[in-house]
Amino acid sequence: MTTAAATPEPVWRSDVGVELVRASASDADVVTAARVSTAGERAEEQRADDPAAHAGLIRFLLRNRHGTPFEHNSMTFLVTAPIFVFREFQRHRTGWSYNEESGRYRELAPVFYVPADDRDLVQVGKAGAYTFEPGTDEQRRVVAEQTRRACEGAHAAYRAMLGAGVAREVARGVLPVATFSSMYATCNARSLMAFLSLRTRHDEAAFPSYPQREIAMVAEQMEEHFARLMPLTHAAFLQARRVGP
Repeated sequence: MTTAAATPEPVWRSDVGVELVRASASDADVVTAARVSTAGERAEEQRADDPAAHAGLIRFLLRNRHGTPFEHNSMTFLVTAPIFVFREFQRHRTGWSYNEESGRYRELAPVFYVPADDRDLVQVGKAGAYTFEPGTDEQRRVVAEQTRRACEGAHAAYRAMLGAGVAREVARGVLPVATFSSMYATCNARSLMAFLSLRTRHDEAAFPSYPQREIAMVAEQMEEHFARLMPLTHAAFLQARRVGP
């Protein structure tokens, strides 16, 4: 007699995960790509130069929006976040590649997103011209309680269908977008700067953006890796008030 597998307990998270899986990205890549226009096949010989000596060139390229030298590099991230964050990622297509965990081919774990206590809850104003406010203790209680109730009920329905022999691709239809997923996301410095300009909030930005908090949490972690890998390019991005090439 086959014993049914025990139903796993839900896991509640208020964070996101960003891991740099692999990278071929440096400020020297930008310099070499730019120098080929004047040095031709000798451009690679200049790669041994101190990249810091070329900070001015990198700033010039970014400030004047000579974008292609910033494309000759690659960064691959493993992102773990609720599904609704990945739906926002799909707005970013140029210079990005994605492969996401499949609910058709594996059973999805009961890991769900619930907003942290410091997450603003109340939208004030109309679409395109609004702000967010913290909300009351009662609103926080309602959000936490109803999120948990909805996710637990949805996962119970999902497991019931799987237990009845229903295909995963059918059963997953009841799961909420608060369910955690994972994906590989690969980009270059140019596409990443375009992403950061829209998905982070900074008062000093030339074009202020007001992203949803959860995708901003992902973007902030990506920017930390970018700043470490390509410090001169990142500094030029900041000097340009977060306007990419």
